[in-house]
Amino acid sequence: MVDIKIKTLSGGDAGTVSLAEEIFGLEPRADILQRMVRYQLAKRQQGTHQTLGRAEIARTGAKLYKQKGTGRARHGSARAPQFRGGGKAHGPVSRSHAHDLPKKLRQLALKHALSAKFKSDSLIVIDDLTSTDGKTKAMAAHFNGLGLKNALVIGGAELDGNFARSARAIPNIDVLPIQGINVYDILRRQTLVLSKAAVEALEERFK
Repeated sequence: MVDIKIKTLSGGDAGTVSLAEEIFGLEPRADILQRMVRYQLAKRQQGTHQTLGRAEIARTGAKLYKQKGTGRARHGSARAPQFRGGGKAHGPVSRSHAHDLPKKLRQLALKHALSAKFKSDSLIVIDDLTSTDGKTKAMAAHFNGLGLKNALVIGGAELDGNFARSARAIPNIDVLPIQGINVYDILRRQTLVLSKAAVEALEERFK
């Protein structure tokens, strides 16, 4: 087990919590993290780009002119790719860019991402992510006090409505419930902020 201090939103101390070493104490492997990020980005890629092939062009398929006697090149359909307005040869078609990645590797990648944040001292545990007034200005002041300029904030299964509202307008701050935690968002932000409930949920998830 590895220990980390728990802070309050206002910057005070709220004791310590022990983190499971098999989740937060691994030696991060860049190759596993790279494979997971590539998997996530490929999965979200739309793949809706498409051009018209010669079979989809609305143009007559009749032979342009007779085969012999004109002195010109031999041509068939005006839908052929070499003609203006013809079909595109080997153009992109709508498809899914997603590829498979074993579930165990995806779980391991999340552990390595969490361990990477802990090892680089970029992990903060907050006792409770709540806001009484839902004001962005007050929340921004709390984050500045904690030194958070670029962070991913992970709460419990249910996010406090006022907290989520007050934090979502702050630049470079992302707020997600524990169900939404993912490797790409962890790595793209400088600091990872976990609520005490999120830590408990993660340890339960990997038990």
